[in-house]
Amino acid sequence: MPDYIPRIPSEFVVPLNMNGLRGRMLRMPPPKGKTREILFIYGHHATLERYYGLMQVINDYGAVTMPDLPGFGGMDSFYKINEKPDLDTMADYLAAFVKLRFNHRKRFTVVGASYGFLVVTRMLQRYPDIARRVDLLVSVVGFAHYEDLKFSKSRFRYYKNISTVFSTRPMAALFRNVGLHPSVLRRVYAKTHNAKHKFAGIPPERLEAMTEFEIHLWRVNDARTYMATSKSMLEVDNCRARVDLPVWHVYTKMDNYFNNDIIEQHFRVIFTDYHAAEAKLDRHVPIVLADKSESEALVPYRLRQQLNKKLK
Repeated sequence: MPDYIPRIPSEFVVPLNMNGLRGRMLRMPPPKGKTREILFIYGHHATLERYYGLMQVINDYGAVTMPDLPGFGGMDSFYKINEKPDLDTMADYLAAFVKLRFNHRKRFTVVGASYGFLVVTRMLQRYPDIARRVDLLVSVVGFAHYEDLKFSKSRFRYYKNISTVFSTRPMAALFRNVGLHPSVLRRVYAKTHNAKHKFAGIPPERLEAMTEFEIHLWRVNDARTYMATSKSMLEVDNCRARVDLPVWHVYTKMDNYFNNDIIEQHFRVIFTDYHAAEAKLDRHVPIVLADKSESEALVPYRLRQQLNKKLK
């Protein structure tokens, strides 16, 4: 494995086979004296390795399970079985995973990051029986509605047009084989709008490793799934059904993607109560290669208090 990819101890990673799709799952046992079961669903443009630092933080509070999503992390995409990676399909996949991997008599905590929280919310809306088993629901810089995004109108239209065009099979293949070729990414990626936010303030000695890991993410994730799910984020409205749970929302005031005031309004429509915990960050999430110490900001003190509560 290249040096720029975080190394997860092999005993924590196991194969994941769901509905003919092959991927991986991270499973970390609980520390002594902890009984909480925590399911973590990562966000867009991700792998198990990208979120391993945060999993080390969360593991202090219980057992951690983090599965790949189809089309992400190197897992086969839904297109392999002639399904589309829309939000309902992702939610059904996650529900099947929960029913397979979690004892139906036990309660568990669910944490969703960014796009992952869209999937979590849709699953809980479609499967109230699963929602009744959740003892704590956490959004880590998650959202609920396309209006939560704070892009300008022109950038919103640009992203929607691009994601629509490149979510078709031939254009996705062109995007992967030409636009996402490593030699092209090394020349142009750091100059893109999103990369300028991600790389702002990063020491020069880390930039090369970060760039190489970004290239790895672009290559390991399915390009067509990436574009299709990007389009779904630009159209999503999860405010059409209630979830009988309160939500804890981790946010940052410096988020370059989301308007937190609007997110709160939408979360109050969906969930029975809303609690906020501020992460002291200068961007949407920590840098792409965040280790455990750099990821700790995503678990603020108020959330740690909730995770430390004894389960009934």
